[in-house]
Amino acid sequence: MSTAISVRLPDEMATELEEIARETDRSKSYLIQKAIEAYLEDMADLQISLDRLHDTSDAVISADEMKKSLGL
Repeated sequence: MSTAISVRLPDEMATELEEIARETDRSKSYLIQKAIEAYLEDMADLQISLDRLHDTSDAVISADEMKKSLGL
């Protein structure tokens, strides 16, 4: 199932999107979907990073300790 969503883009961005769609032989909807997927993944990664940063039970180790644990 999919949901239709309408967005307004600045003219310059809409033109660039149209050009990329034409050059890559992909639909604008496909490109927008992939861009949103990448953004959502980045936001999830950021949230995990922030959660770990603020978790006082998660030990912080130095770069030297990390290298040693990896055998480098």
